[in-house]
Amino acid sequence: MKKNKTTQRMAMFLLSAFALLFLVLAGRFLFIQASGEVAGVNLKEFAESKRTDSYTLEATRGKILDRNGMELAYDQPTYSIYAIVSEKYSADKDHPIHVTEVDKTAEEIAEIIGADENDLKKRLQNGIDEGKFQVEFGSAGSGLSQDQKKKIEELDLPGIQFTEEAERFYPNGTFASQVIGLAQRQDGLITGLTGIEQQLNDQLAGKNGNISYERDGYGYKLLNPSEEVQAAQDGDNVYLTIDQKIQTLLEDTLTQVDEKWNPKKISAVVMNPKTGEIVAMSNRPSYDPNDPENVENWYNDSISNPMEPGSTMKMFTVASAIEEGKWNPDEKYKSGVYKVDDETKFSDWDKGWGEISYLEGIQRSSNVAVSNIVANKIGEDTFLEYLKKFHFDQKSGIDLPGEIAGTILYNYEAEKISTSFGQGSTATPIQMITAASAIANDGKMVTPHIIDKIVNPDTKKIVKQNKTNVQAEPISKETADETLKVLESVVTSEHGTGKPYKLDDYSVAGKTGTAQIPDSETGKYMNGKDNYLFSFLGMAPADDPELIMYVSVLQPELKDTETGSEPSAFIFKNVMENALHYMDISPDQADDKNEVSEKRVSDIQGMSVNATKKALEDTGMDVVVVGEGNKVATTSVESGQTVLEGERAIIVTDEPTMPNIKGWSMREVLELGELLELDVETINSGYAKTQSIKKGTKLNKNDYLAVEFST
Repeated sequence: MKKNKTTQRMAMFLLSAFALLFLVLAGRFLFIQASGEVAGVNLKEFAESKRTDSYTLEATRGKILDRNGMELAYDQPTYSIYAIVSEKYSADKDHPIHVTEVDKTAEEIAEIIGADENDLKKRLQNGIDEGKFQVEFGSAGSGLSQDQKKKIEELDLPGIQFTEEAERFYPNGTFASQVIGLAQRQDGLITGLTGIEQQLNDQLAGKNGNISYERDGYGYKLLNPSEEVQAAQDGDNVYLTIDQKIQTLLEDTLTQVDEKWNPKKISAVVMNPKTGEIVAMSNRPSYDPNDPENVENWYNDSISNPMEPGSTMKMFTVASAIEEGKWNPDEKYKSGVYKVDDETKFSDWDKGWGEISYLEGIQRSSNVAVSNIVANKIGEDTFLEYLKKFHFDQKSGIDLPGEIAGTILYNYEAEKISTSFGQGSTATPIQMITAASAIANDGKMVTPHIIDKIVNPDTKKIVKQNKTNVQAEPISKETADETLKVLESVVTSEHGTGKPYKLDDYSVAGKTGTAQIPDSETGKYMNGKDNYLFSFLGMAPADDPELIMYVSVLQPELKDTETGSEPSAFIFKNVMENALHYMDISPDQADDKNEVSEKRVSDIQGMSVNATKKALEDTGMDVVVVGEGNKVATTSVESGQTVLEGERAIIVTDEPTMPNIKGWSMREVLELGELLELDVETINSGYAKTQSIKKGTKLNKNDYLAVEFST
């Protein structure tokens, strides 16, 4: 009886315990059902997150273009390959959509992507053995081109899929690379690291978007996927002041000098002195941003490498003296040696030329002439004020990252005097060309800029437009005009050091420089014929400069028969002459060579090909008819235009064919390309030597024409 009571009590206890547990569980379920939460986690949101895929919609980085819309940097799609190896992915499908033949798949893909076949087999088989859903092919399977992707797709291999990713592409290689800069993918985003890519990274990058949707266990969208899309905002397009044609001319010329004379460094800048627009800028060593391996120099030396400029500084010494009323070109002085004190003296080349005028002294690049001007004419303190007025104590303000200003070394008497001829104190090429803009632009010194405008790629509206900024007026217009005349005589005088820089069709005002180079080990100036910085700062046409150019060549390897000016003169003459022609600037020296008459083109509108040809020949022009058509499509000259006798005129017919362009100037070739809308690539400089399209070949819009030039 006692045993039955114990059993009953145990049964009641267990029943009560189970009842209590049931009530607790039921209550918990009811709570969960009512609240939809467990441990603070919303079950509905948790379930949705488990079956929701979310992807970033990457914004397209803005393009960088030249002033005429030529693309210099843009995003290019690349692809990564992966393989689905799970059989479950092919469930309920009519044909397999996972990898079924490991050996065949590995063999055929390896050949296209340049991977190791055995490595691909191993990756695929391991994925299958380990029950993985998909496998990737490592670095060999990433960064694939569109052509590689297309070839793999044509194999029709089951289970092979691609993901798309953009990478930055620079179609012209080393072209203005230290200006454009470099952008690479970092932490999943393409980020600007140098140059314009860095300077305007925020504007170029845009803002990424996002897309999310619900899917089943195999990754397919549900019928009602609750899709949410936040569109990406593409980056703005940046237009530079760089002109692709002039920049290409500069790049080709620098390459020739680099190969022939093997200098340590070259820097060159071409600027419009009226607006401050940089139309070309380049350096050597340079690099290809598409393959940034073993780069010798990341820096843009034109803005970040201050050096003692040498005698190009003398133009500012002369301008200061003219502004102060202390310049008398006919006054005589004794050239040869200028003594600062008993221990320090500065000498002229060849120990001087006896007693000569100050004008001849500047033409001969006399150190003693400018030493006298600073010490005995305008005074050292006043000269320092002018150096600061020309902003040699500060950055130019160019819209590029990494600018470093030079230093005015002006503590001791010797330093003050040597600054007058460009030794001791330092400056960058961009500082030199900025200061010289005052001389070329009626006394107004403009801020250099390389960004023309920023444009929204969708609306095409201009987000920002750069304008000309006059940052200072260190000298008057009258002083600028007189300084130009002095500098023109440096090029035209029989004594002038600038004679090697004379152009065929345009007058030039400028100043040469041959700067000694400090030895980093001894602190003294280096000796030897090659151990100089050879430079030229020139502008043309001399009376009203349209372009100003600074070029410097450091330590070229010269032959015994060669002078230091040859490399820098080669660059200046080729670039400046052809650039001015390309810009359609009228030559101002044609009459000096022979009597060339000007004539006005009659009304040629609506004329036949033959009638147009005769009308242009009557003006004395050399006429080239492009094609065999009966109708005139376009011409290089217009009715009423003033032309020079012997100038080339191009008539394009409605059935254009390629003419023989051997002997044509670069300007004429580029003009032909514009009339026919051809994709023209110029190689070297001078006059056309070879052409990639044969004479008589039918021409179409956007045909590629490569032309090699020779001096």
